[in-house]
Amino acid sequence: MSLYENVFIARQDISGAQVDALADQFTQLIAEQGGEVKKREYWGLRNLAYRMNKNRKGHYVLFNIDAPAAAIAELERTMRINEDVLRYLTIRVDALDEGPSPIMQSRGSREDRPRRSDRDRYGDGRDMERPPAAPERAAEPTQAVEA
Repeated sequence: MSLYENVFIARQDISGAQVDALADQFTQLIAEQGGEVKKREYWGLRNLAYRMNKNRKGHYVLFNIDAPAAAIAELERTMRINEDVLRYLTIRVDALDEGPSPIMQSRGSREDRPRRSDRDRYGDGRDMERPPAAPERAAEPTQAVEA
């Protein structure tokens, strides 16, 4: 059997539970065809680069699959028919990654990131030069208009 990675994007107006049920349906279809889903990741509701079928966002799901080519063909046929799936992409890989995908690695909590203070961003204020003040204009005398 061959190794594949599959990512599909579901419509934005379905719930997370419906996306999970859709992924379960695809997992069961692969199992019926003699394959196995090694890893499944839900990447969440993310912005799309451009509108697809009037959707600006989509639910992203990743599968790492070990299955025969016939199972992948049936999976793609089912995804093509399903109205909730906006796009899908399946690629054949030499080896499957065991750890989290790069998308999930970048979703670390904000506490893990180093904090920068305002002084780090803008300096401590002592070394910054102040912009030159605008030259003051002399007040021009106003003349009264006689009628």
